[in-house]
Amino acid sequence: MFENKLVLELLERYRVLWALGHASSLMGWDSETYMPRGGVEERSVALAELSLLSRRLLLENIAPLVDKLVGVEGLNDFERGVVRVLWRDVERLRRIPEGIQYELAKLRGEAPVVWREARERDDFEKFKPYLSRIVELKRQVAELLGYDEHPYDALLDYYEEGLRDRDVRAIFSKLTPSVKRILERILSGDLYPREHALESVRYRREDMEAVNREVLDILGFPWDKGRLDVSAHPFTVGLGVSDVRITTRYEGVDFRRSLFAVIHEFGHALYDLQVDERLKMTPIARGASLGVHESQSRFWENVIGRSLEFAEVLKSTLDKHLGFTRGYSVEELYRYFNIVRPSLIRVDADEVTYNLHIHLRYELERMLIAGEVKVSDLPELWNQYMEELLGVKPKSFREGVLQDIHWSLTSIGYFPTYTIGNLIAAQLKAVMEREVGKLGDVVREMKFNVVREYLREKIHRWGATYPPRELIVRALGEPINPEYFIKYLEDKYLRV
Repeated sequence: MFENKLVLELLERYRVLWALGHASSLMGWDSETYMPRGGVEERSVALAELSLLSRRLLLENIAPLVDKLVGVEGLNDFERGVVRVLWRDVERLRRIPEGIQYELAKLRGEAPVVWREARERDDFEKFKPYLSRIVELKRQVAELLGYDEHPYDALLDYYEEGLRDRDVRAIFSKLTPSVKRILERILSGDLYPREHALESVRYRREDMEAVNREVLDILGFPWDKGRLDVSAHPFTVGLGVSDVRITTRYEGVDFRRSLFAVIHEFGHALYDLQVDERLKMTPIARGASLGVHESQSRFWENVIGRSLEFAEVLKSTLDKHLGFTRGYSVEELYRYFNIVRPSLIRVDADEVTYNLHIHLRYELERMLIAGEVKVSDLPELWNQYMEELLGVKPKSFREGVLQDIHWSLTSIGYFPTYTIGNLIAAQLKAVMEREVGKLGDVVREMKFNVVREYLREKIHRWGATYPPRELIVRALGEPINPEYFIKYLEDKYLRV
């Protein structure tokens, strides 16, 4: 896969940088799962120091080789991918002073702990100084990186290579009116309920753990290369192509929350696990972008997991471990999985309203980065947009501005990738059904190996070899098109 002598030397030097990233990721996973709260100060400093060490290694040892390789002809696709990914990293770090990077890295360790406490106490004032500093630093970063039209462009591009504010605005200008129209029609009918009796049924944690592990077995999760643990906010961390950890949470009620968190994170994990092993420990042994990554998790969670056919597959597992589902038919489980209602909490939102939650966060982020609003304005603006987009209003900070962990992780510009992922997932379904056959039949027959192999060939094995836009065209035959998602919702929810 790699033949150019300079590229081979570059990869040899990169292995040390990869090892530092591996260690940092493991420490990040531990911070969210097993680290005692008292360890946050030392962990934050350790992560910040590793961040600076990685920076110096990249700029002093790797950047000179990257500079020599930029524009070199005769490289194959994988070699060009390595140069592209590292060049983007080098250019960003050259423009961002070491002091800003260090402070952001330290905040990524400290702020989530403060956010959790603020959320538990419903105290926005406790978190506000940290968020204000994060926004201030991110505004500086946007100016340092540069942009063509809007400062938010620079932050979007960090998470989704090539994505611009004008692209996101075009998506939501098409998507939001269509979603609101579809939502209104769903709510006027009675097939998909606004609430369900199973939402209030309590479960034992050990029973739900057994369900989740069996579901992962059904989907094909390789336990010799992965783990399932518990965290406040479900996530996936890929330490390599052979070590991927996922988490869920157990709230003791409304079991679908834990179940679909597991299925969602399985989609992320599978992407990391199915990157071509020959790319391991290279800069392209990762997902093409966060949007493409999210498309894989949303595909498994919604397109497969919330299908009627998957409810059929799950019925015996649920009856065996939970027991209380025995009194409900497959159709009733399907309705429970697909409750549709305007809600306050993004992570609990149904697939119809989910993108409205993202639209809200996108509008607030772009205004913050443009300096049009202050952090102190966020609670009121949040509530205002919730009423405009979803017709509901938070009664607490916990239900509103304090509900997401992302800002505490300094991840501004991240949220639009969720909607990108939803759009790609629906588009992927349409293309897959043209090439493989009706997905519902594949699910009913539990041929998940067919799905895994299709995704591996089309998307996963390439890692970050191609920019996300190029990968999508290669895999799906055309750029991202919101019409597929709109049609997916119409077909599922309006055509009975």
